Amino acid sequence: MKTPPAPASETKNVGIWIRVSTEDQAQGESPQHHEHRAREYAKFNGWKVKEVYDLAGISGKTVMDHPEARRMLTDIRKGHITGLIFSKLARLARNTRELLDFADIFRQSNADMVSLQEKIDTSTPAGRLFYTMIAAMAQWEREEIVDRVRASVSIRAKLGHPLGGPAPYGYCWKDKKLVPHPKEAPVRKLMYDLFLEHRRKRTVVKLLNEAGYRTRKGARFTPKTVSRLLQDSTAKGVHRANYTTRDGNTKRWSIKSEDQWVTSEVEPIVTPEIWEQSNQILNQTYQNQKHRGPGKKPVHIFAGIAHCSCGEKMYVPSNSPKYICRKCHNKIAIVDLEGIFRDEIKGYSFAADKIADYLKQADDTLVEKERLLEIQRGELQRVQQEIARVYRLYQDGQLDSAGFGQFYRPLEERKKQVEADIPRLQAEIDICGVNTLSAEEVVAQAQSLHKLWPELEPGDKRRIVESITEKIEVGKDEINITFCYLQTFEDMAKRWRKGWDSNPRLGYPNA
Repeated sequence: MKTPPAPASETKNVGIWIRVSTEDQAQGESPQHHEHRAREYAKFNGWKVKEVYDLAGISGKTVMDHPEARRMLTDIRKGHITGLIFSKLARLARNTRELLDFADIFRQSNADMVSLQEKIDTSTPAGRLFYTMIAAMAQWEREEIVDRVRASVSIRAKLGHPLGGPAPYGYCWKDKKLVPHPKEAPVRKLMYDLFLEHRRKRTVVKLLNEAGYRTRKGARFTPKTVSRLLQDSTAKGVHRANYTTRDGNTKRWSIKSEDQWVTSEVEPIVTPEIWEQSNQILNQTYQNQKHRGPGKKPVHIFAGIAHCSCGEKMYVPSNSPKYICRKCHNKIAIVDLEGIFRDEIKGYSFAADKIADYLKQADDTLVEKERLLEIQRGELQRVQQEIARVYRLYQDGQLDSAGFGQFYRPLEERKKQVEADIPRLQAEIDICGVNTLSAEEVVAQAQSLHKLWPELEPGDKRRIVESITEKIEVGKDEINITFCYLQTFEDMAKRWRKGWDSNPRLGYPNA
């Protein structure tokens, strides 16, 4: 679901994340400099800085377990802050996996990420699209990793190598081979004997627990555990590997098709006849008790967003392949609407002419601000050199204390002024960059989204549609899709002009 915008009267509480490398500090970018720059950005947006998370000098290889990172994530989850400002993505985390994990946590908590260098601000529509895209990319990457792991598991299993994890109950690993466990194997054999005698899992569980037998972890046996062990073919001498998979979304385990299984022979605990007889009883019991629960509710990515031309929202009734208007019964096939939407993404121009005119004005201001920043950086370097020269004269005895103070004090005052002005100028440039996306970049995002679309899960598609789509109107002969960005740039210009009016130093360009 879309996160509703905060009321105008509500002040957004944000945190500042500071992790400055040794190299950055050598170039004059101190932690204080980064904090000042972030505060200026928050000030322009009318946000309140509630927390500063200082990890200066901490390696970015892994930061998720650092106390400051844990404190920040706790504040995000509690809603104490609803956004985090940092200098660049690499300063949040260098580890790609952790960066994606951070993005997932922020998205789930409806919190914003603001990366000043990459011009990413997820409180803006463009930034929200970044969120949905990075979440989709993360899922895609996870699935790619799973596929690679699955392939390696199959190869290792065929070579007879251990696949990791504990041995089945009743067995243990010895010299990289499964052999019966001297204490557990008799208990597992007893399970089959008791089950063939009583034909009920709960009776087997009761008898095993009353006799004092426990699982490998010391827990009492349960019907589920007994059922799993009775069905495991390892006990009859056939060990299966690479035969289960886990769904990344539901976290549920399921059985793969038999052509993907890898089997190997091990020493049996029971005869094949005993194993087959036990499983026939289990299967018969299951068939007698079989019942189906409610199926997983399908995700219809345009439900409620697609509107009929009569004004009613369109939904997909059960077992229907179409979006239908309940009022006038206008309808469109699910596959047709998704195909049209994907084609619209490919030609997503975002009113290029209007954006180009706006960006021309913004670029002029950006160039001017960058020129002023370079001037101030040069001035800071000059003042620092003058301070060093005055200090050398004092050290060489060419200036007494009074003379040193006469020259040093104004230079030090000027240095402080410039050091304060540089982060402010950088923040103004950050604001320009975040609020003025280039037409080429937007088109590139659309092209990337168009290419990735077939690989996305329905839930990811739904989130992207919510992020970039204002409305879809389905008529009898035509379909009109209104994207959020068509109005966004006009709103952006108004917001930007308001910021310049309240702060004349920003020098808003003449329209």
